[in-house]
Amino acid sequence: MDISEVTKRITEAVGDNSGLGKTLKFDFGPVGKIFIDGVSTPNTVSNDDAAADCTLQLSWDDFLNMAAGKLDPTMAFMQGKLKVLGDMSIAMKLQPILAKLR
Repeated sequence: MDISEVTKRITEAVGDNSGLGKTLKFDFGPVGKIFIDGVSTPNTVSNDDAAADCTLQLSWDDFLNMAAGKLDPTMAFMQGKLKVLGDMSIAMKLQPILAKLR
């Protein structure tokens, strides 16, 4: 699965309203970024490298494992595999979106 396919699946999972109420960015380093604009109506998902209220930095493989339910986000954070920059409460609202990717 590549970043364009995951971006499409996240777009479907987010729908018109992500429930985030803020902006969030996944930063996968050289693989790319996925930006969720939870403020716009309807919400949008892109591969823009825009400023976000919360940025999650993790490897592409760790993200795929998290999305598949093979890696617990809390454990990834505790092990240093996931870094949260900005408002952590936004990251806590991601669970329903990630669950839809399975």
